[in-house]
Amino acid sequence: MAIPKVKLPADARPDTLAVREGLPPSQYGENSEALYLTSSFVHPDAATAARRFANEEEAFVYSRFSNPTVTMMERRLAAMEGTSGCIGTASGMASILMLILGLLKAGDHVVCSQSVFGSTLKLFQDFAKFGIETSFVSQTDVAQWRAAMRPNTKLLFAESPTNPLTEVCDIRALADIAHGGGALLAVDNCFCSPALQQPVKLGADLIIHSGTKYLDGQGRVIAGAVCGPEELIETKFVPVMRSAGMSLSPFNAWVVLKGLETLSIRMQAQSERALTLAQWLEAQPVVERVYYPGLASHPQHALAMAQQSGSGGAVVSFIVKGGREGAFTTIDATRICSITANLGDTKTTITHPASTSHGRLSEPQRQAAGIVQGMIRVAVGLDDVEDLKADLQNGLAQLA
Repeated sequence: MAIPKVKLPADARPDTLAVREGLPPSQYGENSEALYLTSSFVHPDAATAARRFANEEEAFVYSRFSNPTVTMMERRLAAMEGTSGCIGTASGMASILMLILGLLKAGDHVVCSQSVFGSTLKLFQDFAKFGIETSFVSQTDVAQWRAAMRPNTKLLFAESPTNPLTEVCDIRALADIAHGGGALLAVDNCFCSPALQQPVKLGADLIIHSGTKYLDGQGRVIAGAVCGPEELIETKFVPVMRSAGMSLSPFNAWVVLKGLETLSIRMQAQSERALTLAQWLEAQPVVERVYYPGLASHPQHALAMAQQSGSGGAVVSFIVKGGREGAFTTIDATRICSITANLGDTKTTITHPASTSHGRLSEPQRQAAGIVQGMIRVAVGLDDVEDLKADLQNGLAQLA
């Protein structure tokens, strides 16, 4: 038995892959992908079961590490990212945990951007007690990445853009540094998704996703994934999944699978709204600074436009006058924006990073990452942008 593949033209474009790639329909001919809610699979005899558990015969065995719905999602996301392999995980953080467990051992060294998501920073820091050391460097200073390399460096890790500063790294430059030192480059592509950016085309080896965000697109489920070469996925990460079981549930995989079908049009519409909102925020006197790659004022604007299909994405961060009190006043005055730390939803969300996503870091760590108390992050959804302006103006007016 071999798990069948969808018969698509070799030159099928991304928007077609987003709605067609996966597994062929069952014998019933369903047009919408089936949801396989089962923990295990029946085998015709004991000898066949033994071969399948030993990976001598390809088949679905046990949903902790193989399930048709999860496989459909993995194949579709891999096709959209331009990789040959993908493995789904229970969450975005589980995908980073899998990356560490699959690739690293005591004595290894990691170089990581100091501007990555707060939980990512914490996870790499926590692995110091297991003998894996991490050097944190400037997201945008290529020289710092190069200087941090050691003979035992095995992994470079970056987000692009970062959460919440929207800093953009030069993926191609970091890939050259990694490969020159015998290491791999992993890029968290959560903010852009494959609709805007395919890091493997710029030299990255592995792509990290929190499917909870734009891949789902409506804030319904928790999910994650690692995309990369099929051989690396099979030899390094599948064994970790079989042992550790940070499994993606079939239902969550199905929700993400269906979300991928509208990813491209959602990202386009949300990014357009985000640009309009960012331009408006720059003109507000109580706003000290706006962080958005689509603005000409963004330090990496040109690089972002080159790497992100000419789009700035859908996340806008800005600093208001008055520090933490000013930020809280602005957030609490909103009536449309959802006050939540999630992002990627069709509903616009607003949060205070210093006390939520980066709340577990010390104040010096937050300062090093550029997360000040007056910062607000808005993940623009599909709300009318004029309504969003009015919603934010309610709070900003109180700071004047």
